[in-house]
Amino acid sequence: MNLDKSTKRIAKKVKAGFQGYPQITLAYFGEAEDCATQVVVSFMLEAGADAQEERFSSKSDIRKDETIQTTIVKVIERAEAKTVIEVAGVAKIK
Repeated sequence: MNLDKSTKRIAKKVKAGFQGYPQITLAYFGEAEDCATQVVVSFMLEAGADAQEERFSSKSDIRKDETIQTTIVKVIERAEAKTVIEVAGVAKIK
């Protein structure tokens, strides 16, 4: 799957808003606001459940990494996530 297609599929799920559970949350982290080098994908099966997390890292901007973006789409599909939330912006790595 190419980068544009992956990005559009993720954006479409995010734009749909809350549709119920299971839910996936994407949070991007990096040294600067214009370059995210890590993403944390959190999966929550139902309200109040503990979230399961998976982290991915890249040397360059992870939002432009075709392999990782395609992997995120696959995670969303396999989890049959009804809701995808993307935390706005890039949080600083501490």
